[in-house]
Amino acid sequence: MSKESDLPFFNYAEKAYLEYSMYVILDRALPFIGDGLKPVQRRIIYAMSELGLKSSSKFKKSARTVGDVIGKFHPHGDSAAYEAMVLLAQNFSTRYPLLEGQGNWGSLDDPKSFAAMRYTECRLSAYAQSLLDEAAQGTVDWIPNFDGTLIEPKFLPDRLPNVLLNGASGIAVGMATDIPPHNLKEIVNGVISLIDSPKLSNKELMKDITAPDYPTSAQIMNSEEEVLEIYETGRGAITLRSTFDVEDGNIVINSLPYQVSSMKAIEQIAAQIDSKKLSMIEDIRDEGDEHNPVRIVIVPRSNRVDKDALMSHLFATTELQKNTRVNMNAIGLDGKPKVFDLKGILKEWIKFRTETVKRRIQHRLDWVDDRLHILKGLLIAYLNLDEIINIIRNEDDPKKTLMKKFKLSDLQANAILDIRLRQLAKLEEISIKTEQEDLASEKKELEAYLKSSSRLKTLIKKELKADSEEYGDDRKSFYGEGVSAKAFDELDLISNDPMTVVLSEKGWIRAAKGHDIDPESLQYREGDSFLSASKGRNSESVVIIDNSGKSYSLPIHKLPSARGQGEPVSGKINAPSGSSFKGVIAGPTDKRLLLMSDLGYGFLTKIEDIYTKNRSGKSALNVKDANPIKPIEVNETDQKIALVTAAGKLLVIDIEDIPVLARGKGNKLIGIDKKLYASEEDKVIFANALGENDSLKIFSGKQHFEIKSKDLNNFVGARGRKGNFLPKGFRKINRTETIPKD
Repeated sequence: MSKESDLPFFNYAEKAYLEYSMYVILDRALPFIGDGLKPVQRRIIYAMSELGLKSSSKFKKSARTVGDVIGKFHPHGDSAAYEAMVLLAQNFSTRYPLLEGQGNWGSLDDPKSFAAMRYTECRLSAYAQSLLDEAAQGTVDWIPNFDGTLIEPKFLPDRLPNVLLNGASGIAVGMATDIPPHNLKEIVNGVISLIDSPKLSNKELMKDITAPDYPTSAQIMNSEEEVLEIYETGRGAITLRSTFDVEDGNIVINSLPYQVSSMKAIEQIAAQIDSKKLSMIEDIRDEGDEHNPVRIVIVPRSNRVDKDALMSHLFATTELQKNTRVNMNAIGLDGKPKVFDLKGILKEWIKFRTETVKRRIQHRLDWVDDRLHILKGLLIAYLNLDEIINIIRNEDDPKKTLMKKFKLSDLQANAILDIRLRQLAKLEEISIKTEQEDLASEKKELEAYLKSSSRLKTLIKKELKADSEEYGDDRKSFYGEGVSAKAFDELDLISNDPMTVVLSEKGWIRAAKGHDIDPESLQYREGDSFLSASKGRNSESVVIIDNSGKSYSLPIHKLPSARGQGEPVSGKINAPSGSSFKGVIAGPTDKRLLLMSDLGYGFLTKIEDIYTKNRSGKSALNVKDANPIKPIEVNETDQKIALVTAAGKLLVIDIEDIPVLARGKGNKLIGIDKKLYASEEDKVIFANALGENDSLKIFSGKQHFEIKSKDLNNFVGARGRKGNFLPKGFRKINRTETIPKD
């Protein structure tokens, strides 16, 4: 038989790596499903209990605990043991902390800022007692420590499913674990429901256990279906989003996702501000303190900033929204690692708890039997007190004599010999009989628990409810679906200020702030004048129509200011030489407009249909041998279109009769005699959209008159008709204007 040193290197390396990987998986990285602890965590808690550091005791230096942990049970570096202690004490890292600390144990802003172990003090938390209370009651297996000089518990007799309450994270060799924490009350309710109805599905369990519950109060964004999939597969990701309020116009972030610090979030936001990506933010500051650990204040530049849109962008581009992995991998009761679903992990823990309670009851029953046996012997002693005293005084081996004389066991004989003189009172006999009766009653009850599974389940549920009352709290992570986060595109980063786009006869364009601008009063270059204007927003685009029916689009925020005389459109687009422009239209992409040629053909469309990023334009209106007129804005309330011709005719048609197209020639809206059009005696010169009670004002030279809504009925006709003549003296029209109803 060959020695290990004689193995080929490949075989030796394979064997050594396998042993190492199993060690890391079982003894370092993955939690045991019973108590939800890794070995280092279990040893820390046990060592502290051996030091007497209960939640009611005084604090002791952390260095003392670390010394015991690494000296007696965990022969690794002191810094590794201390960092494991820190995580168990940080209430922002652990949902239900197992340690209480005094001194600097780190902060949410900087979890790694904890003081050295010689400065901090600690003790076990009240919750940790749920892991330890039954340890001395025969509930656990004991194993030798690393050097065989001491024994330590193989696991702790957890009264609550700590594996789900505090979760776990770790990386082993070839596998990892990321079990999310949960709310104690919800988990207890789920366990009780599963005990009562073992066939419950994961979906039915979610009536009690809605979702994970993290130490921080961030919002869980997953849908119920997504959470169910995670619980059924044991794998997935939980999306956590910061919560915020608006105070005095400022955005106040008051919670962060799990394991995200305020400092990191502020740095990410500040980096975008510095790179000019968030020009709408004036200032950001951290106002967190002892009472409000998370309070990040974002100050917008103006009240017009869309705060929900801004936060949506930050959720998409910073760790204010973060995906937390879920991989419910734990070491099962069979000692093997496995990825559990929610029901599986609860069933496994219920099995563990049931066995633990049985062992506890059996341990107590064994003690009761031993005590009753001893009491039986003591009663014999009190009934034969004088004779026993005589044997003890005169016999060389009183124990042997007593056992033979009164047929006592070794245990009974030792108990009699251990009686003190002051216990030889007459009343002691009464107390022995009373204790016998009490213990006999207790024995009967204990045996009933072991014989009846239903009574055992009732006991387990009763204890779970009691622990839930003692240690339970409300959810911290708010659960509810929200709108998906969306990062700003280039236009979103631009202010949404109202703007008026102005186009001149010679094709010069500019944009003025506000919607109360009189475009005709602006200054124009010599020989130039006002042609067209449209109201929009700085973040939108304006569409320009040229004489060939092509449309061109320009971002409004890139247009020159109206404080000057503008810039030529031809310098911003690739229009054919000699092109002229007929008008502009600005507004949201779903804004309706009328495109029409002066030959009387047209259609309704939307800005989005004629919008283009192509500098060479897009064919919108097919004019052939005609010319486009200025595009007309059409509101939702508009019901009619008034068409005015150069011959002085007016036709009012129903807007419902006009076709809706993305592009093309359209239908005949008003009849124009082609001979008159060819001789330039007639053509469409103006079009106006009218609401139900709007009037139409006609300007002719220095005169004007208003056609009231009821009088417009005289000009109403079917689409394609030639219309009726306007009154004499008003047939040479300079301009038309829609007058809204007061």
